[in-house]
Amino acid sequence: MTSKERAALRAKANPLEPIFQIGKDGISKNLILQLDDALDSRELLKIRVHLETAPQTPKEFANDLASELSAEVIQVIGGIIVLYRKADKEKINEKKLAAAKAAGKKISKKKVKIKGMRQRQREYEEAHPWVKYQKQGRRNK
Repeated sequence: MTSKERAALRAKANPLEPIFQIGKDGISKNLILQLDDALDSRELLKIRVHLETAPQTPKEFANDLASELSAEVIQVIGGIIVLYRKADKEKINEKKLAAAKAAGKKISKKKVKIKGMRQRQREYEEAHPWVKYQKQGRRNK
């Protein structure tokens, strides 16, 4: 990652609020799973480290999280860590399918598009061209 890309991501992360916190327990499997899901949906995360109670420094946490989540450390300032990972749409879809199967939901393969009345009429007239002529005959009477 180039320094310009990193600077642009730092600028994007500036108004964000930290949505995860690391305290005296450090990094747990549950935290990693939640961070993984959040990175899939948001791509850019801020994490707060409570300096008084945390067992490691924020830089050590950032390096550990980056290696486990295959993410990039954008910056570490004080007790704030900013991580970035490009979202992988295939991985997200696989997770959704796995979650749907686990919940026992039926997976829809085809999306249904709802058509309006005019569009249905247009398609009907294209399929049956004689309908147009009948309409014109009615108007003239």
